[in-house]
Amino acid sequence: MDILYLLIPLSVALVFVILGALWWAIEGDQFEDIEEEGARILQDS
Repeated sequence: MDILYLLIPLSVALVFVILGALWWAIEGDQFEDIEEEGARILQDS
């Protein structure tokens, strides 16, 4: 039972870290043009 006092705050902190990383990726235009990047690997250069 005492382990829950450790695991619950750690899981909440992990959720905030994941949400922060997702927000950072969205704000940094990581998902701006997904289709072109997928097609770029198939083109000969």
